[in-house]
Amino acid sequence: MAKITKSFSEQNSNPFKLSQIYIPVGIGIVVIGWLFLSEFDVTSFSNVHFNWSSVGYILLAFIFMFGRDFGMIWRFRLMANKNLTWKQSFNINILNEFTSAVTPSAVGGSSLVILFLSKEGISVGRSTAIMITNLFLDELFFILICPVFFLTVPVSELFNASSVITATIGIVFWSVYGILVLWTLILYIGLFRRPDLIAKFVQLIFKLPILRKWQTQIEQFGENMVSSSIEMSKKSLVFWTKAFGTTALSWSSRFLVVNALFMAFTPINNQLIIFGRQLLLWIVMVISPTPGGSGLSEFAFKEYYNDIALGSGPVLVITVIWRIISYYLYLLLGLLIVPGWINKVFLKPTVENIKKQKSK
Repeated sequence: MAKITKSFSEQNSNPFKLSQIYIPVGIGIVVIGWLFLSEFDVTSFSNVHFNWSSVGYILLAFIFMFGRDFGMIWRFRLMANKNLTWKQSFNINILNEFTSAVTPSAVGGSSLVILFLSKEGISVGRSTAIMITNLFLDELFFILICPVFFLTVPVSELFNASSVITATIGIVFWSVYGILVLWTLILYIGLFRRPDLIAKFVQLIFKLPILRKWQTQIEQFGENMVSSSIEMSKKSLVFWTKAFGTTALSWSSRFLVVNALFMAFTPINNQLIIFGRQLLLWIVMVISPTPGGSGLSEFAFKEYYNDIALGSGPVLVITVIWRIISYYLYLLLGLLIVPGWINKVFLKPTVENIKKQKSK
Protein backbone atom coordinates (compact mmCIF):
# COMPACT_ATOMS: atom_id res chain seq x y z
CA MET A 1 0.00 0.00 0.00
CA ALA A 2 2.89 2.35 0.78
CA LYS A 3 4.25 1.96 -2.75
CA ILE A 4 0.82 2.63 -4.20
CA THR A 5 0.38 5.74 -2.09
CA LYS A 6 3.81 7.00 -3.06
CA SER A 7 3.34 6.45 -6.77
CA PHE A 8 -0.06 8.16 -6.67
CA SER A 9 1.08 11.15 -4.70
CA GLU A 10 3.98 11.73 -7.05
CA GLN A 11 1.71 12.27 -10.05
CA ASN A 12 2.08 15.81 -11.29
CA SER A 13 -0.03 15.72 -14.42
CA ASN A 14 -2.69 18.40 -14.59
CA PRO A 15 -6.09 16.66 -14.97
CA PHE A 16 -7.80 19.77 -16.33
CA LYS A 17 -7.83 21.37 -19.73
CA LEU A 18 -9.79 24.60 -19.55
CA SER A 19 -10.44 24.34 -23.28
CA GLN A 20 -12.85 21.50 -22.42
CA ILE A 21 -15.31 24.08 -21.14
CA TYR A 22 -16.01 25.37 -24.64
CA ILE A 23 -17.64 22.12 -25.78
CA PRO A 24 -20.45 21.85 -23.18
CA VAL A 25 -21.09 25.59 -23.23
CA GLY A 26 -21.30 25.56 -27.03
CA ILE A 27 -23.67 22.56 -27.07
CA GLY A 28 -25.90 24.11 -24.42
CA ILE A 29 -26.13 27.48 -26.19
CA VAL A 30 -26.92 25.86 -29.55
CA VAL A 31 -29.69 23.68 -28.10
CA ILE A 32 -31.24 26.51 -26.07
CA GLY A 33 -31.07 28.82 -29.08
CA TRP A 34 -32.72 26.17 -31.26
CA LEU A 35 -35.47 25.61 -28.66
CA PHE A 36 -36.22 29.32 -28.45
CA LEU A 37 -36.33 29.70 -32.24
CA SER A 38 -38.47 26.62 -32.81
CA GLU A 39 -40.86 27.34 -29.92
CA PHE A 40 -40.98 31.13 -30.23
CA ASP A 41 -44.48 32.45 -29.87
CA VAL A 42 -45.26 36.02 -28.84
CA THR A 43 -48.45 34.98 -27.03
CA SER A 44 -46.69 32.28 -25.04
CA PHE A 45 -43.82 34.51 -23.96
CA SER A 46 -46.28 37.21 -22.92
CA ASN A 47 -47.14 34.87 -20.04
CA VAL A 48 -43.65 35.33 -18.61
CA HIS A 49 -43.92 37.91 -15.83
CA PHE A 50 -41.07 38.97 -13.57
CA ASN A 51 -42.15 40.56 -10.30
CA TRP A 52 -40.95 40.64 -6.70
CA SER A 53 -42.57 37.27 -6.05
CA SER A 54 -40.83 35.58 -8.99
CA VAL A 55 -37.51 37.17 -8.05
CA GLY A 56 -37.95 35.87 -4.51
CA TYR A 57 -38.55 32.32 -5.72
CA ILE A 58 -35.53 32.51 -8.05
CA LEU A 59 -33.42 33.57 -5.05
CA LEU A 60 -34.92 30.61 -3.16
CA ALA A 61 -33.73 28.37 -5.99
CA PHE A 62 -30.19 29.67 -5.44
CA ILE A 63 -30.55 29.00 -1.71
CA PHE A 64 -31.61 25.42 -2.44
CA MET A 65 -28.52 25.04 -4.62
CA PHE A 66 -26.41 26.31 -1.74
CA GLY A 67 -28.08 23.63 0.42
CA ARG A 68 -27.01 21.06 -2.14
CA ASP A 69 -23.39 22.19 -1.93
CA PHE A 70 -23.46 22.46 1.86
CA GLY A 71 -24.60 18.83 2.10
CA MET A 72 -21.74 17.66 -0.13
CA ILE A 73 -19.14 19.81 1.66
CA TRP A 74 -20.32 18.53 5.04
CA ARG A 75 -20.13 14.95 3.78
CA PHE A 76 -16.54 15.38 2.56
CA ARG A 77 -15.53 16.66 6.00
CA LEU A 78 -17.40 13.85 7.72
CA MET A 79 -15.82 11.18 5.53
CA ALA A 80 -12.34 12.62 6.08
CA ASN A 81 -12.85 12.54 9.88
CA LYS A 82 -12.66 16.36 9.83
CA ASN A 83 -9.09 16.23 8.52
CA LEU A 84 -10.26 18.63 5.82
CA THR A 85 -11.06 22.27 6.54
CA TRP A 86 -14.34 23.73 5.34
CA LYS A 87 -12.40 25.59 2.63
CA GLN A 88 -10.68 22.41 1.45
CA SER A 89 -14.02 20.58 1.40
CA PHE A 90 -15.55 23.46 -0.58
CA ASN A 91 -12.72 23.34 -3.14
CA ILE A 92 -13.02 19.56 -3.54
CA ASN A 93 -16.77 19.85 -4.05
CA ILE A 94 -16.41 22.53 -6.73
CA LEU A 95 -13.58 20.61 -8.41
CA ASN A 96 -15.77 17.52 -8.48
CA GLU A 97 -18.74 19.44 -9.92
CA PHE A 98 -16.54 21.17 -12.49
CA THR A 99 -15.06 17.84 -13.59
CA SER A 100 -18.56 16.36 -13.91
CA ALA A 101 -19.61 19.40 -15.95
CA VAL A 102 -16.85 19.00 -18.55
CA THR A 103 -17.01 15.20 -18.88
CA PRO A 104 -19.85 13.06 -20.28
CA SER A 105 -22.47 12.21 -17.67
CA ALA A 106 -21.97 8.53 -18.47
CA VAL A 107 -18.33 8.91 -17.40
CA GLY A 108 -18.67 11.38 -14.54
CA GLY A 109 -15.97 13.03 -12.50
CA SER A 110 -16.14 10.92 -9.34
CA SER A 111 -12.96 8.98 -10.10
CA LEU A 112 -10.89 12.19 -9.82
CA VAL A 113 -12.11 12.71 -6.24
CA ILE A 114 -9.26 10.40 -5.17
CA LEU A 115 -6.78 12.79 -6.79
CA PHE A 116 -8.43 15.87 -5.29
CA LEU A 117 -8.45 14.39 -1.79
CA SER A 118 -4.90 13.07 -1.98
CA LYS A 119 -3.63 16.48 -3.10
CA GLU A 120 -5.29 17.96 -0.01
CA GLY A 121 -3.36 15.62 2.28
CA ILE A 122 -5.74 12.64 2.57
CA SER A 123 -4.10 9.23 2.09
CA VAL A 124 -4.88 7.31 -1.10
CA GLY A 125 -6.48 4.48 0.83
CA ARG A 126 -8.87 6.80 2.68
CA SER A 127 -9.48 8.83 -0.51
CA THR A 128 -10.56 5.63 -2.24
CA ALA A 129 -12.78 4.77 0.72
CA ILE A 130 -14.42 8.21 0.55
CA MET A 131 -14.98 8.00 -3.21
CA ILE A 132 -16.54 4.51 -3.08
CA THR A 133 -18.67 5.33 -0.02
CA ASN A 134 -19.96 8.55 -1.58
CA LEU A 135 -20.95 6.64 -4.70
CA PHE A 136 -22.72 4.05 -2.59
CA LEU A 137 -24.65 6.67 -0.60
CA ASP A 138 -25.69 8.57 -3.76
CA GLU A 139 -26.99 5.45 -5.49
CA LEU A 140 -28.68 4.22 -2.28
CA PHE A 141 -30.56 7.52 -2.00
CA PHE A 142 -31.89 7.19 -5.55
CA ILE A 143 -32.99 3.57 -5.34
CA LEU A 144 -34.75 4.18 -2.00
CA ILE A 145 -36.54 7.43 -2.80
CA CYS A 146 -37.93 6.36 -6.19
CA PRO A 147 -40.32 3.73 -4.70
CA VAL A 148 -41.55 6.40 -2.25
CA PHE A 149 -42.73 8.55 -5.15
CA PHE A 150 -44.25 5.58 -6.96
CA LEU A 151 -46.35 4.92 -3.85
CA THR A 152 -47.46 8.54 -3.35
CA VAL A 153 -47.84 9.91 -6.88
CA PRO A 154 -49.67 8.23 -9.80
CA VAL A 155 -47.14 6.77 -12.22
CA SER A 156 -49.02 8.30 -15.16
CA GLU A 157 -48.35 11.78 -13.74
CA LEU A 158 -44.69 11.09 -13.06
CA PHE A 159 -44.07 9.82 -16.58
CA ASN A 160 -45.30 12.43 -19.03
CA ALA A 161 -46.16 10.36 -22.11
CA SER A 162 -47.49 13.24 -24.21
CA SER A 163 -44.95 12.59 -26.97
CA VAL A 164 -42.76 9.80 -28.29
CA ILE A 165 -39.70 11.42 -26.72
CA THR A 166 -41.17 11.71 -23.22
CA ALA A 167 -42.65 8.22 -23.43
CA THR A 168 -39.15 6.94 -24.17
CA ILE A 169 -37.92 8.52 -20.93
CA GLY A 170 -39.97 5.97 -18.99
CA ILE A 171 -38.34 3.06 -20.80
CA VAL A 172 -34.86 4.50 -20.30
CA PHE A 173 -35.58 5.17 -16.63
CA TRP A 174 -36.52 1.59 -15.79
CA SER A 175 -33.44 0.32 -17.63
CA VAL A 176 -31.09 2.72 -15.83
CA TYR A 177 -32.83 2.15 -12.48
CA GLY A 178 -32.22 -1.59 -12.78
CA ILE A 179 -28.54 -0.93 -13.50
CA LEU A 180 -28.32 1.42 -10.49
CA VAL A 181 -29.81 -1.24 -8.21
CA LEU A 182 -27.24 -3.76 -9.44
CA TRP A 183 -24.40 -1.22 -9.13
CA THR A 184 -25.47 -0.32 -5.57
CA LEU A 185 -25.49 -4.02 -4.66
CA ILE A 186 -21.96 -4.39 -6.04
CA LEU A 187 -20.80 -1.35 -4.05
CA TYR A 188 -22.43 -2.76 -0.91
CA ILE A 189 -20.68 -6.10 -1.35
CA GLY A 190 -17.41 -4.32 -2.11
CA LEU A 191 -17.66 -2.10 0.97
CA PHE A 192 -19.16 -4.37 3.61
CA ARG A 193 -19.06 -8.02 2.57
CA ARG A 194 -16.52 -9.33 0.08
CA PRO A 195 -14.27 -6.56 -1.24
CA ASP A 196 -11.70 -9.16 -2.25
CA LEU A 197 -14.28 -10.89 -4.46
CA ILE A 198 -15.26 -7.67 -6.25
CA ALA A 199 -11.59 -6.70 -6.65
CA LYS A 200 -10.71 -10.07 -8.21
CA PHE A 201 -13.72 -9.89 -10.55
CA VAL A 202 -12.80 -6.39 -11.78
CA GLN A 203 -9.14 -7.40 -12.19
CA LEU A 204 -10.25 -10.41 -14.24
CA ILE A 205 -12.25 -8.17 -16.58
CA PHE A 206 -9.30 -5.84 -17.08
CA LYS A 207 -7.13 -8.73 -18.22
CA LEU A 208 -8.95 -8.56 -21.54
CA PRO A 209 -6.62 -7.30 -24.32
CA ILE A 210 -8.65 -4.14 -24.94
CA LEU A 211 -8.51 -3.18 -21.23
CA ARG A 212 -5.09 -4.54 -20.29
CA LYS A 213 -3.33 -1.16 -20.36
CA TRP A 214 -5.28 -0.14 -17.23
CA GLN A 215 -4.54 -3.39 -15.40
CA THR A 216 -1.96 -1.87 -13.03
CA GLN A 217 -4.30 0.91 -11.94
CA ILE A 218 -7.11 -1.62 -11.39
CA GLU A 219 -4.87 -3.77 -9.21
CA GLN A 220 -4.14 -0.70 -7.10
CA PHE A 221 -7.85 0.08 -6.95
CA GLY A 222 -8.57 -3.47 -5.80
CA GLU A 223 -6.11 -3.19 -2.92
CA ASN A 224 -7.57 0.16 -1.95
CA MET A 225 -11.09 -1.31 -2.03
CA VAL A 226 -10.09 -3.96 0.52
CA SER A 227 -8.60 -1.32 2.82
CA SER A 228 -11.72 0.83 2.30
CA SER A 229 -13.92 -2.03 3.46
CA ILE A 230 -11.87 -2.50 6.61
CA GLU A 231 -12.07 1.21 7.44
CA MET A 232 -15.78 1.70 6.69
CA SER A 233 -16.90 -1.45 8.52
CA LYS A 234 -15.65 0.15 11.77
CA LYS A 235 -17.90 3.21 11.43
CA SER A 236 -20.75 3.67 13.94
CA LEU A 237 -24.49 3.92 13.29
CA VAL A 238 -24.32 7.64 14.15
CA PHE A 239 -21.72 8.12 11.41
CA TRP A 240 -23.85 6.38 8.78
CA THR A 241 -26.95 8.31 9.86
CA LYS A 242 -25.09 11.60 9.39
CA ALA A 243 -23.60 10.43 6.08
CA PHE A 244 -26.97 9.45 4.62
CA GLY A 245 -28.56 12.59 6.07
CA THR A 246 -26.07 14.87 4.30
CA THR A 247 -26.64 12.88 1.10
CA ALA A 248 -30.42 13.30 1.35
CA LEU A 249 -30.01 17.02 2.14
CA SER A 250 -27.78 17.55 -0.86
CA TRP A 251 -29.84 15.75 -3.48
CA SER A 252 -33.22 16.96 -2.18
CA SER A 253 -31.98 20.55 -2.25
CA ARG A 254 -30.80 20.11 -5.84
CA PHE A 255 -34.21 18.88 -6.99
CA LEU A 256 -36.12 21.53 -5.01
CA VAL A 257 -34.45 24.14 -7.24
CA VAL A 258 -36.94 23.21 -9.97
CA ASN A 259 -39.90 23.47 -7.58
CA ALA A 260 -38.85 27.00 -6.65
CA LEU A 261 -38.46 28.01 -10.31
CA PHE A 262 -41.93 26.76 -11.24
CA MET A 263 -43.38 28.64 -8.25
CA ALA A 264 -41.70 31.77 -9.62
CA PHE A 265 -44.04 31.79 -12.61
CA THR A 266 -47.16 29.87 -11.57
CA PRO A 267 -48.61 28.21 -8.46
CA ILE A 268 -48.35 24.41 -8.73
CA ASN A 269 -50.90 22.37 -6.82
CA ASN A 270 -48.86 19.18 -6.55
CA GLN A 271 -45.21 19.95 -5.87
CA LEU A 272 -44.45 16.20 -5.57
CA ILE A 273 -44.94 15.81 -9.32
CA ILE A 274 -42.37 18.51 -10.10
CA PHE A 275 -39.90 17.02 -7.60
CA GLY A 276 -40.51 13.43 -8.72
CA ARG A 277 -40.05 14.23 -12.39
CA GLN A 278 -36.75 15.95 -11.65
CA LEU A 279 -35.64 12.84 -9.77
CA LEU A 280 -36.53 10.54 -12.67
CA LEU A 281 -35.03 12.90 -15.24
CA TRP A 282 -31.75 13.03 -13.32
CA ILE A 283 -31.46 9.24 -13.37
CA VAL A 284 -32.10 9.20 -17.12
CA MET A 285 -29.39 11.84 -17.63
CA VAL A 286 -26.84 9.46 -16.07
CA ILE A 287 -26.33 7.90 -19.50
CA SER A 288 -25.93 11.20 -21.36
CA PRO A 289 -22.93 11.08 -23.75
CA THR A 290 -22.44 14.86 -23.75
CA PRO A 291 -20.32 16.78 -21.19
CA GLY A 292 -22.46 17.40 -18.12
CA GLY A 293 -25.52 16.31 -20.13
CA SER A 294 -25.27 19.61 -22.00
CA GLY A 295 -27.84 19.97 -24.76
CA LEU A 296 -29.67 16.76 -23.94
CA SER A 297 -30.59 18.00 -20.44
CA GLU A 298 -32.09 21.23 -21.75
CA PHE A 299 -34.10 19.45 -24.44
CA ALA A 300 -35.30 16.63 -22.16
CA PHE A 301 -36.26 19.07 -19.39
CA LYS A 302 -38.34 21.21 -21.72
CA GLU A 303 -40.07 18.17 -23.24
CA TYR A 304 -40.65 16.44 -19.91
CA TYR A 305 -42.44 19.44 -18.36
CA ASN A 306 -44.30 20.53 -21.50
CA ASP A 307 -47.65 19.32 -20.16
CA ILE A 308 -47.58 21.77 -17.25
CA ALA A 309 -50.15 24.49 -17.95
CA LEU A 310 -47.65 27.28 -18.48
CA GLY A 311 -47.08 27.47 -22.21
CA SER A 312 -43.79 26.97 -24.04
CA GLY A 313 -42.46 30.43 -23.18
CA PRO A 314 -42.38 30.12 -19.38
CA VAL A 315 -41.11 26.54 -19.56
CA LEU A 316 -38.19 27.64 -21.77
CA VAL A 317 -37.36 30.48 -19.37
CA ILE A 318 -37.42 28.03 -16.45
CA THR A 319 -35.18 25.67 -18.43
CA VAL A 320 -32.58 28.39 -18.98
CA ILE A 321 -32.59 29.56 -15.35
CA TRP A 322 -32.41 25.95 -14.15
CA ARG A 323 -29.31 25.24 -16.23
CA ILE A 324 -27.67 28.50 -15.14
CA ILE A 325 -28.13 27.59 -11.47
CA SER A 326 -27.41 23.86 -11.66
CA TYR A 327 -24.75 23.75 -14.39
CA TYR A 328 -23.23 26.97 -15.75
CA LEU A 329 -22.70 28.31 -12.23
CA TYR A 330 -20.32 25.40 -11.57
CA LEU A 331 -18.45 26.06 -14.77
CA LEU A 332 -17.92 29.65 -13.61
CA LEU A 333 -16.88 28.60 -10.08
CA GLY A 334 -14.55 26.04 -11.61
CA LEU A 335 -12.89 28.71 -13.74
CA LEU A 336 -12.34 30.79 -10.60
CA ILE A 337 -11.03 27.97 -8.39
CA VAL A 338 -9.24 25.54 -10.74
CA PRO A 339 -6.30 27.80 -11.76
CA GLY A 340 -5.39 28.60 -8.14
CA TRP A 341 -5.78 24.98 -7.08
CA ILE A 342 -3.61 23.74 -9.95
CA ASN A 343 -0.96 26.29 -9.05
CA LYS A 344 -1.04 25.16 -5.41
CA VAL A 345 -0.90 21.38 -5.89
CA PHE A 346 0.90 20.98 -9.22
CA LEU A 347 3.04 23.99 -10.11
CA LYS A 348 4.32 25.14 -6.72
CA PRO A 349 5.62 21.70 -5.68
CA THR A 350 7.47 21.43 -8.99
CA VAL A 351 9.07 24.86 -8.57
CA GLU A 352 10.06 24.02 -4.99
CA ASN A 353 11.65 20.75 -6.12
CA ILE A 354 13.69 22.59 -8.78
CA LYS A 355 14.91 25.10 -6.18
CA LYS A 356 15.92 22.30 -3.82
CA GLN A 357 17.86 20.53 -6.58
CA LYS A 358 19.68 23.77 -7.50
CA SER A 359 20.56 24.41 -3.84
CA LYS A 360 22.18 20.97 -3.66
